[in-house]
Amino acid sequence: MNITHKAAVSCLLLGLTLADPHTASAQKKNRQTTTKAPKAEAAIREADIKRDLYVLADDKYRGREGGTLDELRASAWIAEQMRSIGLEPAGDDGTYFQFFSLQRTRLTPVSTLRIGSHQLRPNHDAVIVAPTNASITAPLVFVGTATPAEVGKVDVKGKAVALQISGAPTDGISYRRYLFAKLRDQAAELTKAGAVAVVFVSDDKAQAIYDHWSHIFERGRYGLPGDANVQVPADQAPVVWLPADALSWARQAGQQFSTNLKVETFAYPSVNIVARMPGTDAQLKKEYVLFSTHQDHDGARAPVAGDSIYNGADDNATGCAALLAIMRAFKQQPARRSALFVYHGAEERGLLGSRYYSANPTVPQESIVVVLNAEMMGRNDPDSAALLGSTPPHRNSQDLVDIALAANQAGPRFKLDIEWDKPTHPEGWYFRSDHLPYARLGIPAVMYTSLLHVDYHTPKDEASRIDYAKLTKMTQWMYLTGWQVANRDQRPAREAGFKLER
Repeated sequence: MNITHKAAVSCLLLGLTLADPHTASAQKKNRQTTTKAPKAEAAIREADIKRDLYVLADDKYRGREGGTLDELRASAWIAEQMRSIGLEPAGDDGTYFQFFSLQRTRLTPVSTLRIGSHQLRPNHDAVIVAPTNASITAPLVFVGTATPAEVGKVDVKGKAVALQISGAPTDGISYRRYLFAKLRDQAAELTKAGAVAVVFVSDDKAQAIYDHWSHIFERGRYGLPGDANVQVPADQAPVVWLPADALSWARQAGQQFSTNLKVETFAYPSVNIVARMPGTDAQLKKEYVLFSTHQDHDGARAPVAGDSIYNGADDNATGCAALLAIMRAFKQQPARRSALFVYHGAEERGLLGSRYYSANPTVPQESIVVVLNAEMMGRNDPDSAALLGSTPPHRNSQDLVDIALAANQAGPRFKLDIEWDKPTHPEGWYFRSDHLPYARLGIPAVMYTSLLHVDYHTPKDEASRIDYAKLTKMTQWMYLTGWQVANRDQRPAREAGFKLER
């Protein structure tokens, strides 16, 4: 860390005077609670972060898929690093672990699908959009792009209906979200009209989503036990999604649709990994600054350009390595409040670990002062980043946002992209990481991220593609925010009337 950076950090922690102008009043109110610059920031070293990330993103962990032995093996490695750093276990029963069950509902491997002369493997040659029990043989009718006029010309009752995907979003959401909603909603309309099955065929735009995301359907659906989406469904009309090159034969007249789909359900173990560094203040040590991330990714899947392992270097080995570095800093120089570190399992399966931990914390829920969440922090432009939860309606603590903005201004000085935090952003990125369950409980929460990129959820998300200098700065920014919160007299105030848009 250079001298200029040290001086800036000192200014931040002594006065919080360098934040954006709109934060000045809150800074003035809390100026008496600031502390000296932490000497331990030097414990956050790029070499350590790079070493740890290369371990977690290595092929030996096969992509750390939630609910698999690969996730558990990687979790054991993380727990061992916590122990070697010297943090106390804060999981269940005096361990670093909080185990929980995730439920998986999927089609059985013996499920079958045939359209005309084409024998298709469900969720390999053709996607089954939702697991369902169904045994159907029916005539197939093609209705073009399924405009009301086209459907109105055809009697769909008792038939399997094939149509080509068309259209584009008009309400600002991403095309991917629009497409998945279209598959659901248009299938429901045709089923209501009497169709016994619905077959979608991709156009060129939908094909790009099919190529990138169709692999997720093979896994089925995941949730916590009791979640509606993983209950074994009653028999319902199957919804099939075909690639674009199927159009030439799917539109032919006089074909039969035949399928025999069977659903099965399993419970798998996943795990949260939890450690703490006790605070030094007799009273404030009972409160926690929670540093959050997730250790899982997508596992091993069908090869893409010869690579079958989705290593998840940016998503989210970056967050995992960052938290280990922050632990070293807090171990070297504890704060007044305690620091709590939680690696959430099965995030990629629907924020399952954070949903479970926020509802079943190993410390009193009311003792969690803030949540600082690390999610994908090592790609894109070296001078840009984002702080999600910093603008309404996602902001639930102006105090916390002021501290985080001041830490950035005094430290790395990232150019912050606020577009991704707006409710109008097409990706809905705020709703897709582990801070969300805590924010829904009203706990002040923000997410540190360098945003999406072309390698997101592909086998190309490799350790060699990470910008380690940027990741180190992101880690320091997160640490300095947490350090400031951990040493204030007062916990950051919650935003009155906080309510998310969905």
